[in-house]
Amino acid sequence: MIALEEIRAAQERIGDAVSRTPLLRLDVDAPCEVWLKLECLQPIGSFKLRGALSAIRAASPAELAAGVVTASAGNMAQGVAWAAREAGVPARVVAPESAPRAKLDAVERLGGELVLVSHEEWWRTMVERGREGVEGMFVHPVEDEAVMAGNGTIGLELVEDLDAFDTVIVPWGGGGLTTGIASAVKALRPGVRVVTAEPASAAPLAAAVAAGGPVEIDYAPSFVDGAGGRALLPSMWERTRGLVDAAVAVPLDETAAAVRLLATRARVVAEGAGALALAAALRGDAGTGRVVCVVSGGNLDAAVLARILAGETP
Repeated sequence: MIALEEIRAAQERIGDAVSRTPLLRLDVDAPCEVWLKLECLQPIGSFKLRGALSAIRAASPAELAAGVVTASAGNMAQGVAWAAREAGVPARVVAPESAPRAKLDAVERLGGELVLVSHEEWWRTMVERGREGVEGMFVHPVEDEAVMAGNGTIGLELVEDLDAFDTVIVPWGGGGLTTGIASAVKALRPGVRVVTAEPASAAPLAAAVAAGGPVEIDYAPSFVDGAGGRALLPSMWERTRGLVDAAVAVPLDETAAAVRLLATRARVVAEGAGALALAAALRGDAGTGRVVCVVSGGNLDAAVLARILAGETP
């Protein structure tokens, strides 16, 4: 758990550099009352700007002297590139070669330098917190406490903007978003349930919760590139096991359907990870009552969106 005072300090650090994103009711036939927290409307199209700014603004000039480095499939890369540009230091991004082109192009527009590697090498960079030959302060996309505190500012906004809610559903990629939001929400409203959502093709947390501990899973990449993974990061099971009330794996077809629904009903473009929470709510995985779905990002390749709107699951 991240201390509430750390999350409040992060909120002060990032100030108005991030958007206070809308929290909107979605009129939809569902077993619960659905509300959307639209982090896809951040300047970089993702919540990741919160954690990146929190971490880089908390660093000393000496720590930033050689620039910053992160490992990201796209959204954290954009957040770090944005925050580094603001700080006037270079940003280097270790990214998997399979990352969506739209996200990689956005990193370069923001001035980030890309280091493209295999998916295995990218995962190793995250676990080892850096890559030989790539200089700079490493900003971990998940495990850094300053990053998680920045993510937790979403939880503060939820509590401030909605008088009561029963459950919040958070997409799970590495666990940093869930840890931040759950830390804030459970400190202020202990009775609220936290449910995580992963793509069924890459759901290590759901498997760990079912087994009582981390286990190996069958992993397959999908259009849901911003959530799910091959395995849990070493520290995140112990950090989050007391914060998460349920972990669900969402079929890809239902995730694509949620992307379509958001586009056609709410006029919101969400990437696969951003639609996972809504898909879980529509399945009934959060039960009844008032449910907040975190729409974590909207950086989706146009060609993929076109296929989804045409009724396909990419």
